[in-house]
Amino acid sequence: MCGNAYEFITLTSDAALTKIKDTPFGQLPVLYVDGKPLGQTYAIARYLAKQFGLAGKTSIEETEVDALADQFKDYSKDIHPYFSVLIGLGTGDLDQLRADVFVPNFKRHFAIFEKVLAASSSGFLVGDSLSWVDLLLAQHVQCVLEKDLAVIEEFGKVLAHRKKVQNLERIKQWIAKRPDYPF
Repeated sequence: MCGNAYEFITLTSDAALTKIKDTPFGQLPVLYVDGKPLGQTYAIARYLAKQFGLAGKTSIEETEVDALADQFKDYSKDIHPYFSVLIGLGTGDLDQLRADVFVPNFKRHFAIFEKVLAASSSGFLVGDSLSWVDLLLAQHVQCVLEKDLAVIEEFGKVLAHRKKVQNLERIKQWIAKRPDYPF
């Protein structure tokens, strides 16, 4: 998206288990920059965002972006019991977890994103330009649309935001050529 060359390596389960012992925190993902491994998803995202101008234009905007990303992380933690069963890594009654865990947490957290977008004159979450948290939210909304349309229909600003982000030319180009992943 930012026009820089990189190598994306997908590991099989066996290869991942071997490689994990060499990562900073014993887990994936890991980003190697000049041979130095950087760990943790959000730390990697923040690093890349700063490198490519997607972290916010000012210190205040950077903090707002980080706060929204942390809010999204809270949401992810709250829906984890449902998500782990959905992707086959946990056990439980998926329908019950959807009703008791996913839907109420989705609505609670996405009401916050809806409110932030309602106050935005640009259609972006922070300031007047794309940030990494816009990418994070738009991609998650796309995943939800593909699996559970009913839960998101009431969030019109969030849906419009996803469309705005995915219609940016470089994003559109990436979506057209990116590999298909189960998550």
